[in-house]
Amino acid sequence: MRNGVGKMNFYRIQDKIVSWQQIERTLQKVLQMRSRGFSQQETADRLHIDRTFISRLESIGELRKGQSLACVGFPVLNKAEIEDILEKGGVDYIFLMTEQERLDFVNSLSGKELLNQLMNLVAKVRTYDVVILLGSDERLKLMEGVLNSQVISIELGVSPITEDKWVDPAEIRKILRSVKSAR
Repeated sequence: MRNGVGKMNFYRIQDKIVSWQQIERTLQKVLQMRSRGFSQQETADRLHIDRTFISRLESIGELRKGQSLACVGFPVLNKAEIEDILEKGGVDYIFLMTEQERLDFVNSLSGKELLNQLMNLVAKVRTYDVVILLGSDERLKLMEGVLNSQVISIELGVSPITEDKWVDPAEIRKILRSVKSAR
């Protein structure tokens, strides 16, 4: 269903119709109130929800102190600039490619070698607690499903992307500040 602004997501669950937008608005209110200093109980009382739900919500999204951090992404136009920001920001593992580097990587390997390289990359990235992903909408969904890490996704466009995409350095710095304050 669509309204005048964007897509409306409704789910039929037995005899109920559930609105994703209503859930999202409530979650945003919870996080805004908590970040402004309201206690879990005050927030729960004002929004008419259980305090234990707020506790569980915070646990789901928590970036724990001391977590290791990786960044994987392609195709990145300003790769050197983003790598520099990530290195200075204390990112433990960085794997960024331009579109040409990605094509060269894929074309230089046999199918078996490519599969092995991809499996090794996934295995390595899975060892990090927090992973920043940069990529197309479809690649992000795929990687989010494969990783058991806390994932922060930055969508660079709709799949397939065939050209380098500029990544906003300010957005990367903001993410790193947020993760660092939670470390």
